[in-house]
Amino acid sequence: MKNYGVKLAMMAVVLAPIFSACSNNKDSEKRIAELENKISEMEGSHADHPSTITPSPEIKPEEKPEGPLPAFEFEEESFDFGTINEGDVVEHVFKFKNIGEAPLIIQTATGSCGCTVPDPPKDPIAAGETGEINVKFNSQGKPNLQNKTVTITANTWPRQSTLKIKAQVTPKAKPAEEPAE
Repeated sequence: MKNYGVKLAMMAVVLAPIFSACSNNKDSEKRIAELENKISEMEGSHADHPSTITPSPEIKPEEKPEGPLPAFEFEEESFDFGTINEGDVVEHVFKFKNIGEAPLIIQTATGSCGCTVPDPPKDPIAAGETGEINVKFNSQGKPNLQNKTVTITANTWPRQSTLKIKAQVTPKAKPAEEPAE
């Protein structure tokens, strides 16, 4: 049990303040007994309390689907906005072609934070056709170097593709403080 040591350490941290309190306190004694029972359950040695710890299921890698698949071919997978001012909202269009053999369907396109908003096509892109994903970046509250990503989930293989944007954001000038009187 890899996590046994971590769990035991966590329990020690929880128990330390209790042991340092007055031992006559019935509430503390009750809490200690409850925590000891939980430790026993985690260890699996408490006969009348079955262990509540279940091993995590193995995560199997996703298998490539059979049959013809669509595929992205982006003109570019990253874009540098250069230097912009804090508060600027800038946009870039990522153009792509479906070089696969089936219609390309984008299920989701998600920015790495709320300041990065992608707008993918809603309709399927036929094999051989082109599409665009417009990405807006709002630099408000984002001074200095910014690297953001857009994760696209589609019926391609692999299922996810990543686009990157970058900007050097010049911070807003802070208002001068008035001298104290």
